[in-house]
Amino acid sequence: MKALIIEKEDLIHNIKKIKEAGKENYEIIAVVKANGYGLGLIEFSKILVEQGIKNLAVSTVEEALELKKTNLEANILLLSSVCDAEEVKELVDNGIILTVGSKTAAEIANELNARVHIKIDTGFGRYGFVYNHEKEILDAYKNYPNLKIEGTFSHFSQSYAKNDKYTKLQFDRFIKVTEMLKTNGIDAGMLHICNSSAFLKYPYMHLNAARIGSAFLGRILVENNLGLKKIAKLETKITEIKTLPKGYNIGYSCTEKTKRETKVAIVPVGYGDGFSMSASNDMFRVVDRLREVKTALINLTKKGKITVEVDNAACKVLGQIGMCHTAIDVTDVNAKIGSKVVMNVNPIFIQSSVRREYR
Repeated sequence: MKALIIEKEDLIHNIKKIKEAGKENYEIIAVVKANGYGLGLIEFSKILVEQGIKNLAVSTVEEALELKKTNLEANILLLSSVCDAEEVKELVDNGIILTVGSKTAAEIANELNARVHIKIDTGFGRYGFVYNHEKEILDAYKNYPNLKIEGTFSHFSQSYAKNDKYTKLQFDRFIKVTEMLKTNGIDAGMLHICNSSAFLKYPYMHLNAARIGSAFLGRILVENNLGLKKIAKLETKITEIKTLPKGYNIGYSCTEKTKRETKVAIVPVGYGDGFSMSASNDMFRVVDRLREVKTALINLTKKGKITVEVDNAACKVLGQIGMCHTAIDVTDVNAKIGSKVVMNVNPIFIQSSVRREYR
């Protein structure tokens, strides 16, 4: 048995800190994509709304419709631009706010009198009207009278990076678009570009709202200047214990041998559950990939060993982590079958089949 444990009071602490960091009448759009960043879409969303968050955002049609079933008193924004007419109709019928990022999306949404936010592509290269295509942008606001435009936004690509040059360039591009709209007598509605990293790093970029996801979990790639607490740990139990002689191989690829007679415990958690997983390499530049390789090499050394807690004592993970099981060294602790094991994990990588427990 295993469960992802979420300390509710720590989560509420983070929500309050984030709300306090926004100016008066500021809107926090809570991003609850990817199963609520691993905390559970429905459970996480309910707590957010209970704490006064009135705007939720997701990335897929399925997430939007699942969240709508809860009947929470909150706006639900779909951050992906949808051009399938049947999907758009179902979303509109369920009161979902759409993202419009193309002429096609605008035409379909206009026919259905949809509530929308307009997406501006300031250099991310996915959804959105390209920032310097002024005619297309103006047409989206002027030529579709049935669109109920409630906001305008963009998406940073590397606001977590130390070099802020590109983030500032994207922000400047977005501001120029909003000024162009204002010059043409257009109300762009709620303006938002900040994600969690930008919200913490660049207060002057806050505008009217920010889309916050990972910051609620206290798992951020920038300085934690709000005193956010890390959310969630995986709990399981030891299922087997055995003693292995010195010089015995452990795990796949024979990457580790025991250096002494070793008491080994097995726990029913592996990389298939999300343990010790990190963001995919395709998110990063070459330098980031080199760092990933370096980290993997360090983890093979004594200094870099991954540890878990067994009855509050740190125990080293032995060998490569398997898909379904992990071996740990319990030679120096009073461990037994059934002893509790606590594992530090990033919730977003924990499989949805693993039970979420709020305490």
